[in-house]
Amino acid sequence: MARIADLARLLSERCPPVGNRPGPSPSAPRSGGFAVPAYHHVDQQQSDPLARERAHLASSRAALRTMREEVAALDIRDVTANWVNAEVLGRQIEERIKALADLADTPLFFGRLDYAAGVQEGQRFHIGRRHVHDGDGDPMVVDWRAPVSQPFYRASRKDPQGVELRRRFGYTGGELTAYEDERLSEDEGAAQAVSRLLQAEIERPRVGPMRDIVATIQPEQDEIVRSGLAGTVCVQGGPGTGKTAVGLHRVAYLLYAHRERLARTGTLVIGPNRSFLHYIEQVLPALGELAVGQATVEELVAASAKVEVRGADGAAAAVVKGDARMARVLRRALRSHVVMPVEPLVVVRGSRRWRVPAYELEEMVRELLEREIRYGAAREALPQRVAHAVLVRMEQAGEAPDDRVQDQVARNPAVKALVKAVWPVVEPARLVWRLLSDPEFLAVHAEGLLDADEQKAVLWEKPARSVRSVKWSAADAVLVDEVADLVARTPSLGHVVLDEAQDLSPMQYRAVGRRCSTGSATVLGDLAQGTTPWATGSWAEALAHLGKPEALVEELTAGFRVPREVIAYASRLLPHMSPGLARVRSVREAPGSLAVREAAADGRDAAVVAACAESLRREGSIGLIAADARVPALAAALAAAGLGHLAPGEETTAEVRLTLVPASLAKGLEYDHVVLDEPAAVVDGEPDERTGLRRLYVALTRAVSGLVVVHSAPLPRQLADAD
Repeated sequence: MARIADLARLLSERCPPVGNRPGPSPSAPRSGGFAVPAYHHVDQQQSDPLARERAHLASSRAALRTMREEVAALDIRDVTANWVNAEVLGRQIEERIKALADLADTPLFFGRLDYAAGVQEGQRFHIGRRHVHDGDGDPMVVDWRAPVSQPFYRASRKDPQGVELRRRFGYTGGELTAYEDERLSEDEGAAQAVSRLLQAEIERPRVGPMRDIVATIQPEQDEIVRSGLAGTVCVQGGPGTGKTAVGLHRVAYLLYAHRERLARTGTLVIGPNRSFLHYIEQVLPALGELAVGQATVEELVAASAKVEVRGADGAAAAVVKGDARMARVLRRALRSHVVMPVEPLVVVRGSRRWRVPAYELEEMVRELLEREIRYGAAREALPQRVAHAVLVRMEQAGEAPDDRVQDQVARNPAVKALVKAVWPVVEPARLVWRLLSDPEFLAVHAEGLLDADEQKAVLWEKPARSVRSVKWSAADAVLVDEVADLVARTPSLGHVVLDEAQDLSPMQYRAVGRRCSTGSATVLGDLAQGTTPWATGSWAEALAHLGKPEALVEELTAGFRVPREVIAYASRLLPHMSPGLARVRSVREAPGSLAVREAAADGRDAAVVAACAESLRREGSIGLIAADARVPALAAALAAAGLGHLAPGEETTAEVRLTLVPASLAKGLEYDHVVLDEPAAVVDGEPDERTGLRRLYVALTRAVSGLVVVHSAPLPRQLADAD
């Protein structure tokens, strides 16, 4: 039978703390009172390193299988007091078994650290995605998030951090096929070669959803990943800098370092659309983290506000509805429901009548309004205030009432009637419905905040007859969510990751901020890729709306995904749409990665299809990106040519590797090869030139290995002209 201690160990096992820095000896105590185990010493008699590493991989997989079998064999009958406990423990066991899954195509470890003489002499640590231990409890693979793993990402010849050798492993189809050693003890002035395995991993063809970058995290990325839970971090990163992956790996790290706290408070990843969330959804499970929620802002607020988004706003209306001034309009409209009492209150108890004058009731109401507490909390407090005033009079008359009497008075019909009249219940959706339907009601509460044109923009042309028949837009749902929070506090999560944050409106930032008001956030984005009319102009402004003005802003400028030739071509647009932003410095040389082809107007579709067919002869995923209006015609052309294709969010396979992507959904996605149809049409598809250029910038920077631009109309002048 399993005992409680064994059960807790098996369900919460992770790599034990092995210290923040290597110590002088294998048995030296570490922080937290643990000792670093001495294991896997070098056997100089073995002459085949690759065979030795393969044997260790096989042993580690066997140990992981044993760990999983131990959890599956748990008998919880003697440690569960009732069926509720049994159900909870059963779910925990299922989750633990899933977390211990050995994914055939995912390497169990990707690196190794050998420490120098005098620093854990002779010891080796294999670094992997999760902790694996042998039958004696000694680690065979150390979790990449453990403190002892940090030098794998940050050690250099200039600062070796006690590391003698860093080894990287190469895999093919899940099989260990190569290794590469980097000796950090060599003269720091010696030339440091670029790791071929590291570059190969970065350039590995992308088929299927986004994968983790745990084997390729760079020092500047690792600093962000391992930043503490208490503070909010904002990452400004251009295309290919890995900001999304950094944010997801930070969640995984925080769950490792603060598991119990975040298990109570929860974590959430917020993305721009479902296609994007589907693309990234396998990253955290691959790192052993299964309990992180995902949602779009629209889904988040619609569920909370209990409204269904069925309508859409024009750009002018959406901009005003998303403006932070709307929060003040809504607050005024809500508080307008509170009216001052004009009649005294008389409470009858038995044969006695207790009178509270109107001026005293008014003082109570005004005090609650001045305290700026939430509408619902103030409404609940008012009957207790009134009851207290009655109890004071009872005591003055010689009675000795207690708390039970006060509660009885608060529930007295006369008190209930007063509260209902003075501080009525307000339904958030009904309030927003009235505000957007009634010009006079809006004018009263928007006075001095919105001008006449702005008020006209937000009013519905054909107001719904009832709140139930409203076709709410995404911006309307955010307004309802704002009112809901004014009435009752929105529960806060422990940590929120907000990706593609540059596209949010101030009111959307406020909605997200409510979900982490007592927690922290990781904000990810690129100001140059802001493609909404309300896109934020600066991170300082955005973070203020989020409620995190003190957040640390980090900038990633080294590009690891987009080839240098491609990013240089796309960067021609930066001075015209986002002057002042630093250009991404690509570390990848890929001659021939860019081709710009002009086609006749009547042969454009054929040229695009030919470019797709050519790309399909190469390895990896292919994305055909086009202006939204061009998608139907291109879909027909691909079908006529017999080229099967997918829609964004559908997982690529070995059989179907081509995805037809509307430009409006391209953000955050990446493909090995991209064919971009008609850049001018992408720009013209947006309401203004700046937004169009930003949309084009996004489309141009989705390629990992190669970009083919096909056009018949003249290229946008900002792209055609070199700097």
